[in-house]
Amino acid sequence: MTRPRLIVVSMSLPVTAKRTGEESWSFAMNSGGLVSALLGLKGFETKWIGWPGVDVYDVVGKKALSTALAEKGCIPVFLEEVCDQYFNGYCNNILWPIFHYMGAPPEYRDDGTITYQSQYDAYKKANRIFFDVVKEHYQEGDVVWCHDYHVMLLPQYLKEYNSKMNVGWFLHTPFPSSEMYKTLPSRSELLRSILTADLVGFHTYDFARHFVNACMCILGIDATSEGVVDQGKVTQVAVFPIGIEPERFISTSELPEVVQYMKKFKNDFAGRKLILGVDRMDFVKGLPQKYQAFEKFLEENEDWRGKVMLLQIAVPTRNGIGEYRKMKDQCHKLVGRINGRFGSISSVPITHLDCSVPFDQLCALYAIADALLVTSLRDGMNLVSSEFVACQKEEKGVLILSEFAGAGQSLGAGALLVNPWNIKEVSNAIGEALNMSPEEKERKHKINFQYVKTHSTQQWADDFMNKLNEITSNGELQNGNVPHELPQHDVVQQYLKSNNRLLILGFCGTLTPPNKNQEKRGEGMNLEVHPHLHERLKELCSDPKTTVVVLSRGPKSLLDKNFGECNMWLAAENGMFLRHTSGEWVTKMPEHMNLDWIDGVKQVFKYFTERTPGSYFETSETSLVWNYQSADAEFGRAQARDMLQHLWAGPISNASVDVVRGDNSVEVHAVSVTKGSAMERLIGEIVLQNKSMTTPIDYVLCIGNFLGKDEDVYTFFEPGLSKKRKSSGNGSPKKVSSTVVDLKEENYFSVAIEKTHTKASYFLDSSDDVVQLIHKLNAHNKA
Repeated sequence: MTRPRLIVVSMSLPVTAKRTGEESWSFAMNSGGLVSALLGLKGFETKWIGWPGVDVYDVVGKKALSTALAEKGCIPVFLEEVCDQYFNGYCNNILWPIFHYMGAPPEYRDDGTITYQSQYDAYKKANRIFFDVVKEHYQEGDVVWCHDYHVMLLPQYLKEYNSKMNVGWFLHTPFPSSEMYKTLPSRSELLRSILTADLVGFHTYDFARHFVNACMCILGIDATSEGVVDQGKVTQVAVFPIGIEPERFISTSELPEVVQYMKKFKNDFAGRKLILGVDRMDFVKGLPQKYQAFEKFLEENEDWRGKVMLLQIAVPTRNGIGEYRKMKDQCHKLVGRINGRFGSISSVPITHLDCSVPFDQLCALYAIADALLVTSLRDGMNLVSSEFVACQKEEKGVLILSEFAGAGQSLGAGALLVNPWNIKEVSNAIGEALNMSPEEKERKHKINFQYVKTHSTQQWADDFMNKLNEITSNGELQNGNVPHELPQHDVVQQYLKSNNRLLILGFCGTLTPPNKNQEKRGEGMNLEVHPHLHERLKELCSDPKTTVVVLSRGPKSLLDKNFGECNMWLAAENGMFLRHTSGEWVTKMPEHMNLDWIDGVKQVFKYFTERTPGSYFETSETSLVWNYQSADAEFGRAQARDMLQHLWAGPISNASVDVVRGDNSVEVHAVSVTKGSAMERLIGEIVLQNKSMTTPIDYVLCIGNFLGKDEDVYTFFEPGLSKKRKSSGNGSPKKVSSTVVDLKEENYFSVAIEKTHTKASYFLDSSDDVVQLIHKLNAHNKA
């Protein structure tokens, strides 16, 4: 059986090329968790596209390199003259600092050719070069997995080329808060591109939440528990913490030569406790803060002087950038000062190495270290923490871990979490680690070792690819398909043939006039039924074979005012309240629904209403809607973005709610308060009050101008699905069985109003078309 193909796209290939002759090349394998994870994917034939680490300008050299790399499953991208402003410019000079909360540097004033715009132009051109290479090698059915901030525009280019291409994107750095991300030039274009991917992945929930918030605040679009919704297109956002290859570190630590290194190092360190640091020489790693904390510890713990040492391996990075050279000099000065203060003829407290260490020696150091000190100011994951845990075997060392490292969410339970900016706190943690009992060390190590063993690089890659496959194999249900024009003749003919019909109709935008100036998504108290529809609805409801339901997120009073004279069912607040117009309202809220957040949200809405002329808010029992339809459009949108920040930071930060961004509104309602989730409660109530019903529902027409969260109503009645759904409403049957709903495909019509992407199968242009359709149903029924 042929394995599916996976095309991995990243800035760098898993190997670095070195030219050894006009037509010959040698290669060195790159290290890192990403390389290990993706080269080990067993279920795919993997092709890797990326920069080979060297610029090649001659045709002979390019051809020879491409041929040699092909044997390793790699395909080179030649960036040539665009490389500097792309990689050192936009990627490392702008994206990297903003993503790590350092802010963008000022534009160059002494060179008019190097600007934010010129660097962004280079970034776009480089992403186009990556796209051209992918396009050249893409085969139908391939999965394309884009990695990191270097290729944020690539998903859009790929989807524009082939909308059915399966595309994932993963970020290996932090994603900053929306306030920091707002400072990024071209911020909207990058977000829009990422959202064209089918699946967007991050290492931690914080990073994913920041991304979703940025999309809501900057693009003004909707978010769900699964991801981000834009024009009916759902981009799933999920968390996949990357790990290491634990067996590689465990087995290496047991090799005879590594055991010899352990003995040698212990002898070299003369019985002193060893605190180990392993970092790249980078601003985000917090090396100055680490040295200052160790200095503070030695100041306050005189009895530990001469008995403990800090060995810092500072792997060189970006030596060609002046700011990095300055940081390196700063670290050297700090080490010199501390060694001068607390060193002696026989020993110094800090050993600082400006180099990498061979793998077997690194494993030996991990194994004998009494503590690993990680003081990252911002970090994507920090796999050094996992490597340390995997190598520990006999006397367990203590992990002192920055809360700003992604690993803090994974390994925090078995570590001492610290704020690296708090020098005193880190100093105290060093003391706690050195004085910790063997039993407590063993307990903490056991927690982290179990996590590292089970959350490997292989598991990370498998989880992402399985999720992407799940999404793309069910793409229409997840992302919405492009609907077809409603075949009204078929709708009418099947209606006439059926014996028990159910018509589910939305209210706003479906049964109201198609006024373009009207708030399409806000169901204000002044909304009224289309003037040509009221009598036709009453006539439709008088047919004993037809049950009509109006399903709205509006309050009970709004539905009573508009439909009190009709013989129909009303479902207010997305089905939380139900009644037949001949009876009383029945509450159908799920048990134990927590509504404690309502007062806090009301205060935020009140605050913004007072400061936004023309806005107002409405409160119902399970939701609140702030409407700025009559406010200045630009100011209203800006206020809505600020409101979302206030809501997420305050009253709904830990609440089980959904936030829905409409065209001119913001709604907050309890989780699961959607039209789809109300359908079983509604069907149960209809059956309960119509006990004499002997014929199952054999025809369903569902029409609405629903928000993305409510489009689950379209899929609820898809033939075969309704039979499997468990009921959650009191008095409802245990399941919607074939004795209640028995649909054939030709008798089910789901219809969206004014939607380009939707879970509905069909579309109508406006509520005027709904009027005409209902008129046809009545006319043919009489005939």
